[in-house]
Amino acid sequence: MHQVLAINPGSTSTKFAVYNEKECVFSKTIRHPLEQLLRYKNIVDQFAFRKGLIIEALVEEGIEVDAIKYIIGRGGLTYPLESGVYRVNNLMLEHLREGIMGHHASNLGGMLADYIALQIPNAKAFIADPVVTDEMDEVARFSGHPRFQRQSIFHALNQKATARFHAKKMAKNYTEMRLIIAHLGGGISVGAHKNGRVVDVNNGLDGEGAFSPERSGTLPVGQLIDLCFNGKLSQEQIRRMVVGEGGYVAYLGTNDALEVEKRVEKGDEKAKLVQEALFYQVAKMIGEMAVVLEGKVDGILLTGGLAYDKQLETYIRNRTAFISEVFVYPGEDELEALAMNAFRVANGEIEAREYNPVIK
Repeated sequence: MHQVLAINPGSTSTKFAVYNEKECVFSKTIRHPLEQLLRYKNIVDQFAFRKGLIIEALVEEGIEVDAIKYIIGRGGLTYPLESGVYRVNNLMLEHLREGIMGHHASNLGGMLADYIALQIPNAKAFIADPVVTDEMDEVARFSGHPRFQRQSIFHALNQKATARFHAKKMAKNYTEMRLIIAHLGGGISVGAHKNGRVVDVNNGLDGEGAFSPERSGTLPVGQLIDLCFNGKLSQEQIRRMVVGEGGYVAYLGTNDALEVEKRVEKGDEKAKLVQEALFYQVAKMIGEMAVVLEGKVDGILLTGGLAYDKQLETYIRNRTAFISEVFVYPGEDELEALAMNAFRVANGEIEAREYNPVIK
């Protein structure tokens, strides 16, 4: 029986779990206080600290580490890739260390998987469906000016895992379906899945699409230009307006969607309107992706933490029922999604790919 170690490094946590093909046999989340992380100059410098915690926890739990032959980490900001499972190689490690497409805790995923695999005889290291997964149609890349190209940065791991789960539930093949999938969390991304490929999706990180609990989404360009040159805010302050201090944070002073729900229940009219605006923008994005799929949609799938909100579910159903049926798969389990990808390789369902990106 195959055993898999899945590793998901986040900005303030390190999550990891051991799976056999039937169940999760060990799972742990280690939270990292901000003052602990401030000791390190950058994300890459946290590598030694985090790998030590993982190995120590596995040993303490009595996990037979040598039995683990597949180690899979969350995919970081490498160069854009098609969806799939990728072997960690030296080029990938170099790009993750350099932060070739940006610096994020997910860059540690491949590095940690590689290090641990090297400690275990015959073990192999992988990543799967990184946030830079890019399968967009060429026509979807146009922004309106040749200096700018739309980028595919989204919740690929969860969207793809949700798509495969739904297809299996429907007794269909994901590669034969046309789905709209909305990942609704701290960031929001809505993708058009056409026959197994995400042919269009908003950049869920960097200011495109609906606003979210902490991201601004699309902003009026003219007003943003004026703000950039009024001399009152630094480049870093404006970036934080877009990622980290936008959306609910900017309007309501919190990134906690549950707190916003409670305010609405208590009759807070401003909270109610801001919440509705988020719902409205998500529904509008779903409509856009319906056009991408020419109105031929086999299902609208809602996932991520916000998908637990029944008011959001009802709102989206009412607005989009004319397009297709809505299915709700709330939450996300990135560790399980990683493990399932590793098992697909271990069982010969798919071939692991080599990281050798084509730079566009």
